[in-house]
Amino acid sequence: MQNLDKIELLKELTPQERASIAAKCVWRTYGANEQILERSTDSRDMYFVVTGSVNIVNYGVSGREVTYATVGEGQYFGELSAIDGRARSANVVASSRCLLASLSPELFRDLLMRNPSIMMSVLQRLARIIRINDDRILDLSTLGAVQRVCQELLRMAEPDPLTAGSWLIYPMPTQSVIASRVSTTRETVARVLGQLGHEGMVLKKGKTLYLKDKGAIEDYIKTLAMTPSQSNR
Repeated sequence: MQNLDKIELLKELTPQERASIAAKCVWRTYGANEQILERSTDSRDMYFVVTGSVNIVNYGVSGREVTYATVGEGQYFGELSAIDGRARSANVVASSRCLLASLSPELFRDLLMRNPSIMMSVLQRLARIIRINDDRILDLSTLGAVQRVCQELLRMAEPDPLTAGSWLIYPMPTQSVIASRVSTTRETVARVLGQLGHEGMVLKKGKTLYLKDKGAIEDYIKTLAMTPSQSNR
């Protein structure tokens, strides 16, 4: 169904206003692993993820993939080029079959100017991205691989709506995606998750990872900091 009712950014608009925007979008379905945007290209549209999910990635000189984020159903991407008119800063690849609705930069900027609350939501999201990237840069400079994996889990975790004091990650990214975010190997991520599970700090059920003791994971990171030889394995 080609509607934008599940897009979080547009939740304060009326159904009629969302329908009007939907009618101005270009709709397209992408298959898993299909490239949607390429870094440095001149396209300027922004995209709403109606169903499915996409990965925001870049590639090093050696060809190594670095995943910045996964954008899921109800979210959006491509706003940087739509706002500043410059070339794409990253590649976007479908991580599953997805339906996207693209909006021209002119219409997106008009949407922002006409709706201050939507503009503020976009600004807050950009600020959040900057803060996350600042943290990751610091982690790369000061933490070992095991610590970086643990920190990334803490960053992704959200409060469990059903259990007070519990945290969860849903949907849990693949081990390869987590590895590329923190510049380590999939094997290291698997080993860390196995260790945390063995210690009772996390529990994997389906597509959800439950952080049963968030404080214990934070303490584990601090403990590794006092044993550098272990934190850098």
